[in-house]
Amino acid sequence: MIYLPILILFVLYFLGIPIAYALFGSAIFYFTFYDAGMPPDLVLQKFITSAASFPLLAIPFFVMAGSVMNYSGISKKLMQMAEVLTGHLIGGLAQVNVVLSTFMGGISGSANADAAMQSKILVPQMEKRGYSRPFSAAITAASSAISPVIPPGIVMIIYALIAQVSVAELFVAGYVPGLLMAGALMLTVTFISRRRKYKPSRDKRATWGEIGLQFKDSIWSLSLPFGIILGLRFGLFTPTEAGAMAVLASILIGIFVYKELKFSHIKPILLDTIYGTGTVVLIIISASVFGYYLNWERIPQELTQMLLSLTDNKYTMLGIINVFLLLIGMVLEGGAALIIIAPLLVPVVVALGVDPVHFGMIMIVNIMIGGVTPPFGSMMFTTCSVTKVPVAHFMREIWPFIIALLIALVLVTYAPAIVLFLPSLM
Repeated sequence: MIYLPILILFVLYFLGIPIAYALFGSAIFYFTFYDAGMPPDLVLQKFITSAASFPLLAIPFFVMAGSVMNYSGISKKLMQMAEVLTGHLIGGLAQVNVVLSTFMGGISGSANADAAMQSKILVPQMEKRGYSRPFSAAITAASSAISPVIPPGIVMIIYALIAQVSVAELFVAGYVPGLLMAGALMLTVTFISRRRKYKPSRDKRATWGEIGLQFKDSIWSLSLPFGIILGLRFGLFTPTEAGAMAVLASILIGIFVYKELKFSHIKPILLDTIYGTGTVVLIIISASVFGYYLNWERIPQELTQMLLSLTDNKYTMLGIINVFLLLIGMVLEGGAALIIIAPLLVPVVVALGVDPVHFGMIMIVNIMIGGVTPPFGSMMFTTCSVTKVPVAHFMREIWPFIIALLIALVLVTYAPAIVLFLPSLM
């Protein structure tokens, strides 16, 4: 019976109840009808006090920064830079799609936001250039999995809060895995485009002069993520203050450098921020109440002992966890999955000697792959809904990209130096 709230959680979720309400409802059921030792008003108090967290302020700031960048012309400059660098390659616009997601990782930090934006901007252009719409939707969804891995992703902040690790180290650790995912997708795009004869978007490679001019034009956009990382590294500001600085820098660049940010953009930016923040934070505080139930029944400790009884080999354990996370990522949105599963698994892997920063990147990459995997991947649904591509057609095109991302995941899992090399330099 102590596991009944977990069953209720999944039943409610599959009935279409939003994950935040499913988490809170299942916890309230437990404390109201099963274990009356905790008065319901204290559970509600836990729900409210969970929101009173200074580190959580980083989330609305980074959500707002991503929205400001879309309206200020920063995203457009990044797309132009991506096309100059990769437009001459086989499958030019598909390659641009991957590189833009890599750049956008330092901007939006949200896979679904990146998938929605590129579905609106790039997919129609790809279709005009002769790419099939299902292929365009598939590469857009697959490349969006890179965005949360490249800092400063919101899921990184969430994991750092849960696992009590350095946000700066986790940010730095994301660069190499993100680039590895981008490289795997670009190779796959090349293979498919050569077979289908998809043409480049540029007739010839950009000259060094053209690249230099575009780099000069895009330097403000490209410098933002690195400025955030350096500020965190040298202790100039906390992760929360870094989000505020990202918003301020984006506003100044949009007004005085690119001159595209207008007074009329204030309302849509605020609406984007409120919606994005409300969704994420409501899930986080609902998950904290659900986590209170888990700890009350010592379920994380029991799970740790159960998994450790299966094997004491950390590589075998990581393989088991990878399969489990892929399945979870298929049915739960990335942030929600991370919030629910990380408190259960971090003690297990730490007991086996796995670095929590390394495991954080394994979790994030894994859950993002699950987000593009049928039948319930959240980025799959986002992309298909915006592009009007039937899920069945999407499924036929996505598998080569999933295989490419899984190869990157295996390397991230079993070659810890890929993740820990840059943090070790700190």
